[in-house]
Amino acid sequence: KLLRVLQEREVERLGSRKSIKLDVRVLATSNRDLKQYVSEGNFREDLYYRLNVFPIAWPALNERKGDIAPLAKHLAERHCSKRGMPVPQFSPVAVEKLLQYPWPGNVRELDNVVQRALILSENGDIGAEHILLEGVDWQDANSLQYVVQSAETLVPDVKPVAQAESVNRVNTGGEGLGGELRDQEYAIILETLVECNGRRKEMAEKLGISPRTLRYKLAKMRDAGIDIPS
Repeated sequence: KLLRVLQEREVERLGSRKSIKLDVRVLATSNRDLKQYVSEGNFREDLYYRLNVFPIAWPALNERKGDIAPLAKHLAERHCSKRGMPVPQFSPVAVEKLLQYPWPGNVRELDNVVQRALILSENGDIGAEHILLEGVDWQDANSLQYVVQSAETLVPDVKPVAQAESVNRVNTGGEGLGGELRDQEYAIILETLVECNGRRKEMAEKLGISPRTLRYKLAKMRDAGIDIPS
């Protein structure tokens, strides 16, 4: 029936015998080699040639390295817009990790990775530790859960900022590399807070992040039980 529609440029409504003329152009896409499918007998040859008026070959994502970072940013912006979230920045190390991956699932897989990173970054900027790639960082759902849990922090045991030693001894009890990186980040923020006398704009500039991102990070630190002067 599809071949007839393409050839005759007309259709009939269900239950009707009256033909309706069409003036349309059909855009058909496939991630398969249809020419090979025809030779194997898995796709109708006449339909293939009816569709194949102006073929356009679109390279896979791993052949378009220059598109990966802009696509990741666009996908992050789209999801953040839907959820009312601030749009994060991808760190250079995170971008490099995206560029090194072969992307067998193309853009759909990139979209999944970006959504996963948005969840793990908790409204902060996206680092390499938030980019979890199948076959690299995890193999199945169980191993993914383990990776995520190993980067989570437990209830912290830190002293107020007013005590100088807390600047150098932030320890949220995080297990694994993710927890260590988070503790280091918190220590740097606390040290910058003291150096800038609590001036948020100056802190953001010194840390190289936006004021909005700084607010989210400070909120996360308060949630972790760290005393942040207002």
